[in-house]
Amino acid sequence: MKAFVTGGTGFIGSRVIKRLRDRGDDVVALARSPEKAAGLDAEIVQGDLGDADAIRRAMEGCQAAFHIAADYRVGMPKSKRESMFDANVRGTERVLKAAEDAGVNRIVYVSTVNAFGNTNGQTVDETYKRDESDGFVSYYDETKYLAHKMALEHAAAGAPVVIVQPGVVYGPGDHAIIGQFIDQASKGKMPAKAFPDMGITAVFVDDVADGIMLAHDKGKPGESYVLGGELTTQGELIDKAAAIGGEKPPRMTVPPLMLKAMIPVGRFIGPPMGLPPNFREMISAAHNVTYLARDDKARRELGYQPRDLDTGLRETIGAG
Repeated sequence: MKAFVTGGTGFIGSRVIKRLRDRGDDVVALARSPEKAAGLDAEIVQGDLGDADAIRRAMEGCQAAFHIAADYRVGMPKSKRESMFDANVRGTERVLKAAEDAGVNRIVYVSTVNAFGNTNGQTVDETYKRDESDGFVSYYDETKYLAHKMALEHAAAGAPVVIVQPGVVYGPGDHAIIGQFIDQASKGKMPAKAFPDMGITAVFVDDVADGIMLAHDKGKPGESYVLGGELTTQGELIDKAAAIGGEKPPRMTVPPLMLKAMIPVGRFIGPPMGLPPNFREMISAAHNVTYLARDDKARRELGYQPRDLDTGLRETIGAG
């Protein structure tokens, strides 16, 4: 099989490419920077999600498409919203259209549990329908919801689209905020917790890559599959990371009111602190919010078998 992959240089995509190559599949990867993609065992086509011609060229002769790339930022300034919309929504449309035109047999679209929005303490599944009138907790939330809806529309029109919805992904080599939290907590360098009650569906990165492959091989077009691992909170994850690293968890918690008071100066103090500049959106996406979803369907229909949080954190911290 010949497979087209977006996001191949990323945290998840690089692992998917390795799995494809390990089983003998040919891979064509779309990459903005050929230098960054130099270590990938794949044919590289230079381009990004805004380059429809490059996407079409890369898709030629492929039997499968894995759309993994996305702009994942929470708390970014409003000036960056247009580029996020183009990547997450229009980019998904470009990939789906090119895959359909190329006649690929299976399209795997990587959505997110975030497409459900704030589950308000509920643990939901793939049948859950969010109320759009409730609004969105972040612009990432909005764009990924719109892209997810678009993928379902393409599937309803006959495209062979299978959707996967990972939770909060962590693991070795993670440079996102959750990876920073795990690293800091395990080394005793986290001075205080923020938003410890935020509910998350934590999933180890290699389990996500396995789930994506299972979705291609066994998933049903038009269906979505949550890829989870363990339901937890941000505070509990930090506590476990500290314990595994042999450190004490931070005693202090930053009050949300303090962060709200800092909204006007967030663009100045956020980046030096390792935080995003838009404190208003950061708070909206984390305070009194849960992203909880069960993965029973993926376990039952795909044979998905993720590891628990303790095991995943040990592997993450041990590799650091």
